Amino acid sequence: MQAATIKELIGQEFSRNIGLISEATQEKLALTRVAVAGAGGVGGIHILTLARMGIGMFHIADLDTFEKANISRQFGAFQSTIGRHKAETLAAMVHDINPHADVMVFPRGVNPDNYQEFLEGCDFLVDGIEFFEIEVRRELFNLARAKGIPALTAAPLGFGATLQVFSPQGMSFDDYFGMTAEMPYLEKLAAFASGLAPRAYHLKYLDVKKVSLKHRRGPAVAPACTLAASLIATSIARIVAGEPVKTVPHYMQLDMYRSKFRRGYLLWGGKNPLQKLKRRIILKKFQQALQDA
Repeated sequence: MQAATIKELIGQEFSRNIGLISEATQEKLALTRVAVAGAGGVGGIHILTLARMGIGMFHIADLDTFEKANISRQFGAFQSTIGRHKAETLAAMVHDINPHADVMVFPRGVNPDNYQEFLEGCDFLVDGIEFFEIEVRRELFNLARAKGIPALTAAPLGFGATLQVFSPQGMSFDDYFGMTAEMPYLEKLAAFASGLAPRAYHLKYLDVKKVSLKHRRGPAVAPACTLAASLIATSIARIVAGEPVKTVPHYMQLDMYRSKFRRGYLLWGGKNPLQKLKRRIILKKFQQALQDA
């Protein structure tokens, strides 16, 4: 993007950011490339929030199309977009916000064949992958680390969200979640769940009967997705501005329904004895849920 174009955008489209974001940081945001894996519930609102904040370059990956069940929480889902490709729809929405944005679409989603291309030249990886796709997430986070790219995940849980920021120089995805390549799928999923929400506030009001491991489906609401996007966008803005951001094993967790907030630190990450216990409990619940399905 040309310097003159950036100046024009800052003077018009993104002028109301100035005062909370400096002009120097706004210019840096315009030249920042973010890879967003997934353009659904959280992925879509991540993309749109970052675009309105002035991020000028995106890699957007998703292989799915919108359906009516997405209307309640996916910010690219409208009656007019049912049946349309998610990544292509979000790319068009980004260009409607900023016609000068540089957007590359990965219409087959992310997979081992395109991991390298998806992260090429990117400054950040943002996780919008659905909860159950653990191996793709793990491989992508590990590759981002190897390439020196910060990776962020914010999970919408109940009426709340969590935030974990992974620095290439800090604790790895595997170490934080206590995960290994050899682990069975269900154990990896339990490890991810236990590290994602060390304080599972949402379980107090979640109807677990509406969660299906067999069909890889669970309840989600729009407010949690918007909160997750706010956490991600703010973290990226701070990093671009050169301000310190706490990375894993630090985590942040909020639940608006129960008015709960926690900034925590998982000593030893996934090797923490309490986390190991939680992982075993969650694994047993997952196994029982599949038997009962």
